[in-house]
Amino acid sequence: MSNMLQTKTAEEILTTVFKPKEFIIDGLLTQGLYVLAGAQKVGKSWLAMDICLSIATGVSVLGRGTIQGTALYLCLEDNYQRLQRRLFKMNAEPIENLHFALAADKIGAGLEEQIEAFKKDHDDLKIVVIDVMQMVRSNVESSYGSDYAELIALKQVTYRLGICILMIHHMRKAKDDNPFNMMTGSTGIGGATDGNFALKETKCGSGKAIMYCQGRDIEYTELRMHFDTDVMRWIVENEPATQKSRDNIVLSAVYLFIKERIHFEGTATELVAELKSVTDEVIYPNRVTRDLVQNGYELSKYGIDFRYERVHKGRVIILHYNGERDSSDGRNVTVTQALPDSSQSSI
Repeated sequence: MSNMLQTKTAEEILTTVFKPKEFIIDGLLTQGLYVLAGAQKVGKSWLAMDICLSIATGVSVLGRGTIQGTALYLCLEDNYQRLQRRLFKMNAEPIENLHFALAADKIGAGLEEQIEAFKKDHDDLKIVVIDVMQMVRSNVESSYGSDYAELIALKQVTYRLGICILMIHHMRKAKDDNPFNMMTGSTGIGGATDGNFALKETKCGSGKAIMYCQGRDIEYTELRMHFDTDVMRWIVENEPATQKSRDNIVLSAVYLFIKERIHFEGTATELVAELKSVTDEVIYPNRVTRDLVQNGYELSKYGIDFRYERVHKGRVIILHYNGERDSSDGRNVTVTQALPDSSQSSI
């Protein structure tokens, strides 16, 4: 029988080490399809340009770190003279990994193939900005079904190529307590995307705004910002301090333990008992397995091979340390100076 369902058991999913997503902007943008919406002339394009410049040069944006790579900006309502003025105003350097295009095909009529062809020529492509979304829409009608079906095609491209696509979109004038309900079009747009950002001025023309951020891979956040006309960039005012992850405490303890032991094979309960030699933190067996599975890919950077296998007596954790693959450069890692958070690490 053809087209049979391909399934995985809960056991397979919970015991498989998956390659984590790469955050090209820490905590905000990763691989997937995103929408940045705002009223006309609010400064969406300035923010989009800043994002592209920052990723292309590897500098922070919105107070957050970036992963450097190629950026493609489809500025479909502009011309090169206007782009040049904007770049000069932002004191941008002439860099070769930021590309612009003034025209593109529509979704379902060549756009997907154009992005794939660009990716083949630029393997380190991180982000594609489409400014504005309506310019690549094939359907004039805006209904939940049509909006969802059209954007899903682009979403599949992001997953296939491992890139981020950020679409610039408009917000309607009608007020709503939920800023995401002010996005032009149906709720199918928000339903199809991996994340949405709503840039809303606190007062028209004030240069002050709140950017509401929500998504499948990011925590809900409200960024209070002001537009700095000296550098033509949005500046975040309320970025919260980074909190230490408890998962990292577990990983640090594992690192200290296995670096001395070299090899371990045993149950989660047995591992927790061994970890007491390097930390006074309370670590539970049902947590240590989860932490290791979720961070197994990150552990490999520190020379730690991790497997979780079924044997006759149940499931056992297997850890092995290889110092030649340890990227920590021999630094002194303690349970209070934890390994990097794998949920937002470069891969």
